[in-house]
Amino acid sequence: MRLAVEIVWVGLVGLLGGCAQRTLTINSEPSGALVYLNGEEAGRTPLTYDFIFYGDYDVVLRMDGYETLKTHRNLKAPVYMWAPLDLFSELLGVKDRQAWRFDMARATTQPAEPPGLFGRATELKSKLRSSKYTRAPATLPATMPATQPK
Repeated sequence: MRLAVEIVWVGLVGLLGGCAQRTLTINSEPSGALVYLNGEEAGRTPLTYDFIFYGDYDVVLRMDGYETLKTHRNLKAPVYMWAPLDLFSELLGVKDRQAWRFDMARATTQPAEPPGLFGRATELKSKLRSSKYTRAPATLPATMPATQPK
């Protein structure tokens, strides 16, 4: 009888040792982009990232010669990770593997068109309200400054 109880206890302890493994694999085209998750550097693609919590992630990918990609992704929990099923998944050591893929666009090396820029700058300068280029108001203010009571 005592041996049976010990076997049951060892079996329960073995089950409690289980741990859910959650990994997110991030790939990019081209590979080798630097990845930031929620403002923290995570590594370079292809990246396998072990995460603890599901939810919203701000994702930034940077690479020389390519435009910086800034996006927002939601890492959704599969059904077997919803409460109360997650308790059993944790005990059984279920693995959750998710993947994201990003395509980065090449950076443009063409300079901005200077004549168009200068024309727009001149137009915007004339619309300023408080500068040396602003026209004087058409009328004076109708109110007088407040005076001290007597």
